[in-house]
Amino acid sequence: MTRARRWLLGCAGLGLAGLLLAQRFPGRGGFWSEGGARADVRTAREVPSHSTGTPVWENPRGFETDVFTFTRVRYGSSRSGYGRRGGGWATDLPDSDLNLSYRLQQMTSLKCSPDGRILELTDPDLASHPWIYVVEPGALRFTDEEVVILRKFLLNGGFLMFDDFWGQSAWDNVEREMRRVFPERAFAELPLDHPIYSCVFQIKAKGQVPNVRTGEESQYTGITWEQHDGDSRTVHHRAIHDDKGRMMVFAAHNTDNGDGWEREGEYEYYFKNFSERVAYPLGINVVFYAMTH
Repeated sequence: MTRARRWLLGCAGLGLAGLLLAQRFPGRGGFWSEGGARADVRTAREVPSHSTGTPVWENPRGFETDVFTFTRVRYGSSRSGYGRRGGGWATDLPDSDLNLSYRLQQMTSLKCSPDGRILELTDPDLASHPWIYVVEPGALRFTDEEVVILRKFLLNGGFLMFDDFWGQSAWDNVEREMRRVFPERAFAELPLDHPIYSCVFQIKAKGQVPNVRTGEESQYTGITWEQHDGDSRTVHHRAIHDDKGRMMVFAAHNTDNGDGWEREGEYEYYFKNFSERVAYPLGINVVFYAMTH
């Protein structure tokens, strides 16, 4: 499996000014229970909005499968809304998945699935989705079968993004689990001159995206980090590469991009300072880079 280079983004001339101001999508959904995701849910579209509603769009007929699909990994022994020790695979679902997909399609020439996808690593359909997303991985545990499958998936051209985990213990857990997948490889901090920071938007700093409540309060407190063990103030972007230098894994640590995508329509201050300035530029760049390298 290789990443589909026909999914190139039209990035010439793009800038932050192209992002619309926070818009409230019509049709606010019912409250989404963080722990209530059904084990049989297959797409983000099946889940009620947890925020201000999600955008709806259609792609031209005949191109239903020729699109980028935001693919969320369901993990944890129970396969319910939470992992084994508190981290929730369903956090920010469905708004983050659908809002980022909508913004990708709005800001680039990339066509995106209007439904998204949710699957487990053991799903036979995994190979059809070259970009996968794991949220709150600070407590996840891969089964032995998942370790083998994930290694094959990544070495065959797949890309994994970790997001929204804070503190030293959470990082140690992710590093430990990926050592099981790649005993011979280690995470490395990405320098700001890496092409991932300039492929669409020019990103000059590793900005921190707080959860929406902390972010709204930060205009008075100046605090954008969550309180966890160790250093949770410093944002890290770390990656694992294959033998040819291709990035296979991107980990955004001490930041919550998913909330930046999910909560964009709730508070103008949060949108302008975190969704527009940090979460969306990084998310769009990561997807673009992943699908073109």
